[in-house]
Amino acid sequence: MCSYLPLPYRPSVSSLLCAGLYELLAALPSQLQPHVSRPEDNTFLQDMFGERSLHSLVKLSEELKGKSANGEIKELLQILVKPHVKSVLSVHDTVAQKSYDPELPPLPEDLDDDEDSVKIIRLVKNKEPLGATIRRDDRTGAILVARIMRGGAADRSGLIHVGDELKEVNGIPVDDKKPEEIIRILAQSQGAITFKVVPGVKEEAPSKEPKVFLKALFDYDPKEDKAIPCKEAGLAFKKGSILQIMSQDDATWWQAKHEGGANPRAGLIPSKQFQERRLALPRPVATLQFQKTSSRRSSGFRRSFRLSRRDKKTNKSMYECKKSEMYDMADVPTYEEVTPYRRQSGAKHRLVVLVGPTGIGLNELKRKLLISDPQHFSVTIPHTSRAKRNQEADGVEYHFISKHLFETDIHNNKFIEYGEYKGNYYGTSLDSIRSVLSKNKVCLLDVQPHTIKHLRTAEFKPFVVFVKPPAIERLRETRQNAKIISGKDDKGSAKPFTEEDFQEMVTAAQTMETQYGHLFEKVIVNDDLSAAFSELRLALKKVEMETHWVPVSWTHS
Repeated sequence: MCSYLPLPYRPSVSSLLCAGLYELLAALPSQLQPHVSRPEDNTFLQDMFGERSLHSLVKLSEELKGKSANGEIKELLQILVKPHVKSVLSVHDTVAQKSYDPELPPLPEDLDDDEDSVKIIRLVKNKEPLGATIRRDDRTGAILVARIMRGGAADRSGLIHVGDELKEVNGIPVDDKKPEEIIRILAQSQGAITFKVVPGVKEEAPSKEPKVFLKALFDYDPKEDKAIPCKEAGLAFKKGSILQIMSQDDATWWQAKHEGGANPRAGLIPSKQFQERRLALPRPVATLQFQKTSSRRSSGFRRSFRLSRRDKKTNKSMYECKKSEMYDMADVPTYEEVTPYRRQSGAKHRLVVLVGPTGIGLNELKRKLLISDPQHFSVTIPHTSRAKRNQEADGVEYHFISKHLFETDIHNNKFIEYGEYKGNYYGTSLDSIRSVLSKNKVCLLDVQPHTIKHLRTAEFKPFVVFVKPPAIERLRETRQNAKIISGKDDKGSAKPFTEEDFQEMVTAAQTMETQYGHLFEKVIVNDDLSAAFSELRLALKKVEMETHWVPVSWTHS
């Protein structure tokens, strides 16, 4: 390339030619000026011939020609003159000079000076909804943007805001139309949609909120909700779904999307407060009779303290639980804030709580777990106020304490469950659970379902498994040779299942699931004991190894 160098310097012929070409380029605009009629044309020539890139190109060409002996330069020149390369450069220049900004329709020339300032917005509609809802202002009758769905097309555009007044859609005035008619116009529109809006009062940009995740404790279908302002904007979900809350600006309708879902657009769901009000309407309260199956005793295995139906008929001093068995109407299941949790190596295991109706096989499942790995699984040792028998040892079958001490511990809330049978107290203490967990073992516990909420603490982090029966026809088939054992602290008598037992089992399971299903993290149908055991064992392994969603309160101190 030509460049200025310090003296002494003897210019070459190519340098002199290059300098002459520069002078010619500089002089061309003045030479052509008499032939240029418009000032803007003269400005164009001045800019073009004074362009540094043109001068650089001339320098490059002269330099390359002056060094034609160089093989690499010769090859480069050959490449540059090839038709394909020239075509590529030509296409590049053509594309670079084009403008790809959207062509908006021209503003009307007859705008009234007193008319509110308007925005003309054009959005390209694809298969997804625009992600905005509208409403009519009761006072002014204006059509207003009611909400923008987070992650939707309108939200991503950043052009439409809550409070904007909609004046036209594709040139059609909407002042005299109902919101439903406007929605139909939008639904029938294809491609680009043009909106004419009067901007609302611009709100301050909301501060970035931390991510909030909720576990749904009920099923929801917006198509069946008469209160939702726009069914198409609703988000359906099932009990147990994990929802990411995108906006809580509306006290009645939140915006949410499924955690990990592919759809970026949020949908409307009823807020916690609104749903609680709807679910807390007066309704009949059913009393749930809980029974548990008992079984033959094995070393280190304890059966729970519940009486069968036969015991309740024959014993006035039946087992009573600390809390009422009636459904607690104060607990209205809506949402629970959750966070990902994974057990760290060396940390205490989560408490495993098994729930199910009498005869479903909880004891058999516990026994199989204990036999499969006695160093990993264990059960609690219950307390009793009755006298120790000859073959028994304190701390093995039971912890034997006096009736007075038992009553003191009841008063001090040391039992998760307790009851009285034939004048003696029996119960499962919180300390017996802690004792198992402190030995780095998985504690297996089966309780009445209403006690689950008292165990749902950061200390125990219970994993609740509901074991339910199959259809009653399958019950008759699989349990025709099985027996149910009645009795509390004695061997009792084993009797075959009756049709009444099967009916009670199914009814009790349905009631449990209806009233406490939102607390269950795993549901297993005990159709076949071996299959149910394998499913349970796999679920417990995942609890220890994988990440699960747990209440936020369990991880925050």
